[in-house]
Amino acid sequence: MRVKRWGRPAGQRGISFIGLLFVAVVIGCVGVVVAQVIPTLIEYQAILKAANKAKEGTTVPEVRAIFDRAQAIDDFQSVTGKDLGVQKVGDKVVVSFAYDREIHLFGPAYLVLKYKGQSS
Repeated sequence: MRVKRWGRPAGQRGISFIGLLFVAVVIGCVGVVVAQVIPTLIEYQAILKAANKAKEGTTVPEVRAIFDRAQAIDDFQSVTGKDLGVQKVGDKVVVSFAYDREIHLFGPAYLVLKYKGQSS
């Protein structure tokens, strides 16, 4: 048996072409799904920011109006002012929301993301 310089036996090492194709397909599929999920995360952050702005209102219609103005600026469609839950906890206004987003994967398969949040 021949031994290379660093004490390892000589011979072929590495991944086969079929193994390389399999790894590339898996990484490609995961990349496509991640590329579709990232915009929904950005939208969630915009909705959370709008909810935190809206908590400055004192009445329910005022809270919804502030949220709708922030919605028009940040341009998201998943939640409107009508979808908000507005509660008063002590002397603070708490704005909450929940919504689902579906991402079509292939055929009848969907990825369902359930987002829920409230103002801090």
